[in-house]
Amino acid sequence: MNDYTAHVDRFARDRLPPVDQQPEFLFERPEFQYPDRINCAVELLDRAVHERGWGERIALYSPAGNYSYRHLLDEANRIARVLVEDMGLVPGNRVLLRGPNNPQMAACWFAIVKAGGIAVATMPLLRAKELIDVVHKAEVSHALCDARLAEELQTALADCPTLKQAAYFNSAQGPAGLDSLEARMVTKAPDFANVDTARDDTCIIAFTSGTTGKPKGTMHFHRDVLAICDAFPKSVLKAVESDIFCGTPPLAFTFGLGGMVLFPMRIGASTVLVERLTPESLLKTVQDYKATVMFTAPTFYRMMAPLAKDVDIRSLRKCVSAGEALPGATRQLWLDATGIRIIDGIGSTEMLHIFISHTEDEARPGATGKAIPGYRACILDAEGQPLPPGQIGRLAVKGPTGCRYLDDPRQANYVSNGWNVTGDAYLMDADGYFIYQSRTDDMIISAGYNIGGPEVEDCLLAHPAVAECGVIGVPDEERGQVVKAYVVLKAGYVGDGAMAKTLQEHVKNSIAPYKYPRLVEFRDVLPRTETGKLQRFRLRD
Repeated sequence: MNDYTAHVDRFARDRLPPVDQQPEFLFERPEFQYPDRINCAVELLDRAVHERGWGERIALYSPAGNYSYRHLLDEANRIARVLVEDMGLVPGNRVLLRGPNNPQMAACWFAIVKAGGIAVATMPLLRAKELIDVVHKAEVSHALCDARLAEELQTALADCPTLKQAAYFNSAQGPAGLDSLEARMVTKAPDFANVDTARDDTCIIAFTSGTTGKPKGTMHFHRDVLAICDAFPKSVLKAVESDIFCGTPPLAFTFGLGGMVLFPMRIGASTVLVERLTPESLLKTVQDYKATVMFTAPTFYRMMAPLAKDVDIRSLRKCVSAGEALPGATRQLWLDATGIRIIDGIGSTEMLHIFISHTEDEARPGATGKAIPGYRACILDAEGQPLPPGQIGRLAVKGPTGCRYLDDPRQANYVSNGWNVTGDAYLMDADGYFIYQSRTDDMIISAGYNIGGPEVEDCLLAHPAVAECGVIGVPDEERGQVVKAYVVLKAGYVGDGAMAKTLQEHVKNSIAPYKYPRLVEFRDVLPRTETGKLQRFRLRD
């Protein structure tokens, strides 16, 4: 492996939270005791081919073609060479990674990490304004982007002085004139001197919007990536090398990165990457690829249940739900339709993946599950003291992964006395099962997407007709919650159906479309405190 002989970019290491603001990390179990020097991409991909003998197995299925483990390694090596030899990447540089779920997106992720870079993956739907925020916060220097998503990145570049180098993959499907990653890769050998990284070097900065709309970057080390592979999958999921994974979460979500790429590759299994999935096409994916393990949100399970009888999904044996609370009715609906008990789980971007869950045999109606082996969880009161069973409070957790915000004062809100405090209200029953109650902040969780109300408010306020607005989440049977906007219009504008549609389209065209308010209610005034603060609780009431 390549030593750190060249210049090293210390940006991430210098912006870690102070040690006294970081959570307590637990490495009591032997599976979480990693060597001082380790590169998680090498551990997952190179060793799969060169030491474990999995080179000819299929790693990634996709409608565009399949990648064996060896082919994925060759592609990643060529991309790593492009990054280092052509684009000047040095260890520690941040690389914006942008694309839907496809094999080349996965190859780019491995290439970045093999080269000692830090992958900053972004949702395909993000607009230029949101990309600019991410690039500024992480001082991103390089970008690898699916050519079909080039437009928003190109728009953002003028306001991103740190971002000097960008190349575009799947370039034949994008506009002409882009710097083609494939054209560069053709000249590169399929081997690469992997960078010798430390287990506590940052390899991912994953962004979560939080409740304010200001992006928070969560920093995760090489050891963290391996820890999530050796936690939930081993103790709860218990998948095997013959399994074929599939699902909806984007690779830009840590839920998707783990469930759709890292977990199967840790055990020599396969995954199916499909770019745009509907409930119908996800079921057909299971049928066509004989998929055995599925990751998706409760919304999809609810919508797929009545359709399941029309497709052959007999291959399916494991179903995982996360991203939002799983209603008991949805769990039962899916069980009745398929005979499969959903494995529920809660994770967070800050924790990297699932930390409370249950096996199929341990499922309990209404409960998310128990802390998985390697993690501890409890319920805290407002003063940070543990509560006894049966009382509602703040969910707190610690384990081999934890929150490290990138240079952000909100670290002090998430970490308290060594605990990661997730922002979820839970209670724990006498048997140690954790039962979800609600979010403790203003986050709106709709169909598995986290949406910050203030960000949508800022977008609406940019429209010339809007004087004031307040955005909240309201219960919805299908999506868990939907975004609702209360709007006060300026004089001369009419609050009718046409105006509601205009405002909805404005939001869709300004920020990620999934954040738009599905409900718009016009008001003469909004409830505020004497100091002018919006009283969202009164809107909820």
